[in-house]
Amino acid sequence: MSNDITIKKGLDIKLKGAAEYVTENAVVSNFCTVRPEDFHGVTPKLIVKVGAKVKAGEPIFYNKAQESVMFVSPVSGEIVDIPRGEKRRILALKILADKEQAYHDHGVFNLESATSESVKAHLLASGCWPFIKQRPYDVIANPNKAPKAIFISGYATAPLAADYDYVLQGKEAELQAAVTALGKLTEGQVHVSVGKNANSPLAGLTGVSLHKVSGPHPAGNVGAQINKIDPINKGETVWTVAPQDLVIMGELLLTGKFNAERLVALVGSSVKKPRYFKTKIGSEVATMVYDNGVEKGGNDRVISGNVLTGKQVKPDGSLDYYSNTISVIPEGDDYEFFGWNKPVFDKISTSRALTFSWLTPNKKYELTTNTNGEHRAFVLTGKYEEVFPLDIYPLQLLKACMYSDLDEMEALGMYEVAPEDFALTEFVCVSKQPHQEIIRKGLDLMIKEIG
Repeated sequence: MSNDITIKKGLDIKLKGAAEYVTENAVVSNFCTVRPEDFHGVTPKLIVKVGAKVKAGEPIFYNKAQESVMFVSPVSGEIVDIPRGEKRRILALKILADKEQAYHDHGVFNLESATSESVKAHLLASGCWPFIKQRPYDVIANPNKAPKAIFISGYATAPLAADYDYVLQGKEAELQAAVTALGKLTEGQVHVSVGKNANSPLAGLTGVSLHKVSGPHPAGNVGAQINKIDPINKGETVWTVAPQDLVIMGELLLTGKFNAERLVALVGSSVKKPRYFKTKIGSEVATMVYDNGVEKGGNDRVISGNVLTGKQVKPDGSLDYYSNTISVIPEGDDYEFFGWNKPVFDKISTSRALTFSWLTPNKKYELTTNTNGEHRAFVLTGKYEEVFPLDIYPLQLLKACMYSDLDEMEALGMYEVAPEDFALTEFVCVSKQPHQEIIRKGLDLMIKEIG
């Protein structure tokens, strides 16, 4: 039996360049890069040095503040570079991958006789713990505090996001092993959400509370689902896990191998043949992007993730630890003469003033990175509330973060949100304020002051 959730507020941004349901093996990446910045709030302490040989799944660093949380190598090979930034901060670990991959054996795990503590210890030691995030704060989960519930969203609504119904096909055994293990870590429920008319492998799992979700983006965001199913109050914690990370966790439990393989959707209007690639976490984006119609050195932006929340990567950059999408769209660095004072037919807008996207609701757009305006003070338009489905006042919360009022942030629901929940309000913002950055700084302040 499932529980239906219908989300009415939001905005579907329909873009050209969705991935076809075709999967190819990406060119095997010579290098794999693990960047500590992908793990927000983590201060890495190295276990390996330059020149060290590692196997896939072997620890390479741990979290200084939580020494039991291990981070492992996605591939086997040699550590060839550990670049550092200001104050000797570790920027990355670059690994020259072996031609033939060797895996560190973590041992097959017996789920039937497992206890909460044994599951936790195994996930921590094997490097799977970083896949578990927590609310509040949207950081890697604290293993010392049990969650009241665990949430998994298998409904992707972000622009051009990878289709979970497709990428999870054939992974039922791994998914079941992972959710069974997670179920031992909470006294509450493991909530799994799928699309209302989806044919998802997640829908057949046992030991979960299934929810069928419908509505525009951000209906697929786990934050919107938490808000509708089991909101977070002060002092409470919930954990979240992405579906493709469940596959890695499940395979490790069943086989003892940390297999960082991932299906990645290469999408965007700058890609001639958008489709799926089988690759590994930390692989070079060039192994997928530049053989598929994207010109190296062209005027395009490559994004690891979706266009709303992803990170820009350089031509020699790498797929980040959590992304399953690479988006490539044109740079918007051209000046539009009198762009503010003429009818617009080729852009998405929630306003009907001089824009006519509302006349063609099914049209797909070829948008650039142009923000179509410059940064200015907040303007009260009421547009945030139209696309923000959480029972929270978005503008008031943003302002509380900007003037660092912790009491007001608490009262307005800061414990429930993550930066991605404000991606749409940032998109429709006429003031061009960096909403996600503001929320991230507010959450960091709360971690520092409240813990």
